[in-house]
Amino acid sequence: MDRLAEGKRVFDLEIAALEKTRDALDETYLQILDLIMNCKGKVILTGMGKPGHIAAKLAATFASLGTPAFRLHPAEAMHGDLGMISADDVVIAISFSGESDEIVRIIPNIKMIGAKLIGITGNPDSTLAKTSDVVQVLPKFEEACHLGLAPTSSTTAVLCYGDALAVTASRVYGFDNQNYALFHPAGSLGKKLILKVEDLMAAGENNAKVHINVPLKDAIIELSRKGLGAVSVVGDDDLLLGIITDGDLRRQLEKGADVYSLRVEDVMSLHPVTVSRDTMAVEALRELKQRNISCLIVAEDRKAVGLIRLQDIIGVGIVG
Repeated sequence: MDRLAEGKRVFDLEIAALEKTRDALDETYLQILDLIMNCKGKVILTGMGKPGHIAAKLAATFASLGTPAFRLHPAEAMHGDLGMISADDVVIAISFSGESDEIVRIIPNIKMIGAKLIGITGNPDSTLAKTSDVVQVLPKFEEACHLGLAPTSSTTAVLCYGDALAVTASRVYGFDNQNYALFHPAGSLGKKLILKVEDLMAAGENNAKVHINVPLKDAIIELSRKGLGAVSVVGDDDLLLGIITDGDLRRQLEKGADVYSLRVEDVMSLHPVTVSRDTMAVEALRELKQRNISCLIVAEDRKAVGLIRLQDIIGVGIVG
């Protein structure tokens, strides 16, 4: 057997199944989409065996794109989980044969509860097709399994069909980046769109500050104690006057200066780059990279209220 050719054959068959399913989309697809978008409760996906795994993935996709959804295991449904279904819900049942025992057995209860039932099947004469409020009958295509038995092309087609429903509904809702970030706070995109400078900055007792009228050794001690790589230089009422960084100290030492005879005002850099606490962290990161610096002072009403470092932003997974 030519193993490479066999792999390509599987791709070809599944691509053909997707093309047939795409070309078969009609008013039924729109009816199902309307039921989902007008659902006052949840979208519940169910299937047994491999279609069940597809149901789980689709439920996750619907939920992440703004449609409340979850997967219901049909066998567990017979032992109490039917209580998760309400009359305001829409149930999407996936069975290529339309005769899966576990699916067929819960249909009467779904109907009695009053939830809408959407069937996705390849058999128009099946129990699922005949009892569904709306049924999507998939076109005939060949399973990619060399035995023609294992769900392969059919599960791929249903997966793409469900993705199309979830994505289309999301676009109609006007679901945007901010909404997506709200549902994905741990992801890189979520962090970019949610985290602000104030969420990551060193503030209060953790911030490094010294008064302008002190010896440089006080700044060195503050730099060492806080470990931020920079210290804000302030005047009366905490007004920001300058900044001293590790690099400033290193340059003094390279010149052979007696750092213990110097004062803060002799070393500090004037007009430090600042950022506000409500700036998005990703914007602060861009500023740091553009200026090729390692930290920004966070200022508010000309006062030094914090400090944010490049490593603080990158450390939470924001990479610009």
